[in-house]
Amino acid sequence: MTPATILVVDDEENIRNLVGAYLQAEGYQVRTAEDGHGALQAARTFQPDVIVLDIMLPGMDGLEILQTLRRESNVYVIMLTARSEETDKVVGLSLGADDYLTKPFSPRELVARVKAALRRMESSSDTSHALTFSHIKIDADARQVLLDGEPVDLTSTEFDLLLALAKHHGRVLNREQLIQQVWGYDFYGDDRVVDVHLGRVRKKIEPDPAHPRFIVTVRGVGYRFEDSRP
Repeated sequence: MTPATILVVDDEENIRNLVGAYLQAEGYQVRTAEDGHGALQAARTFQPDVIVLDIMLPGMDGLEILQTLRRESNVYVIMLTARSEETDKVVGLSLGADDYLTKPFSPRELVARVKAALRRMESSSDTSHALTFSHIKIDADARQVLLDGEPVDLTSTEFDLLLALAKHHGRVLNREQLIQQVWGYDFYGDDRVVDVHLGRVRKKIEPDPAHPRFIVTVRGVGYRFEDSRP
């Protein structure tokens, strides 16, 4: 099996080298970039499985890179930020980052996040058949969603959240349950990541995101997937 490729983007050479060494020790192929243009070129050339992306970069910052990436790819993105303000994290997540770590961080923690992301992408196909509803079809093997027969472009995390809800069709899942199923039990970030990502999913599948019909909020409890069986 070909080892996964991880692209590490940071303008600090010591961080690139340190993170790269830890990832290579786990058997991953590592590519690095020190600025925005190099990051986009590397992403297009090597098509990495995961991108570790620093927000504070010279010239084109990480948020600009993220926006460009999301127009071209659904690659899993772990955002690195030296800022502790929650608004910065929410902005990154709302632009399509899948996960985040705040500097300073443990390289072991970053490796654990990468391993967990790759494991989820591989294991989501344990739902060996497609989940088919009246309007939405979710193919876990192909990691594809169809809305009334038309493909929906979801990021890896958006797909996993929708799949988790659909597998529990008609049942309410709270944020903690969704975090456990999508990010893993060792996730220690803000549970608002669920709200932000589901907001993005709604924009892509709901006829009227302000009044959702497929992903319903149960106030004070969590979320429920609703779409009738064909």
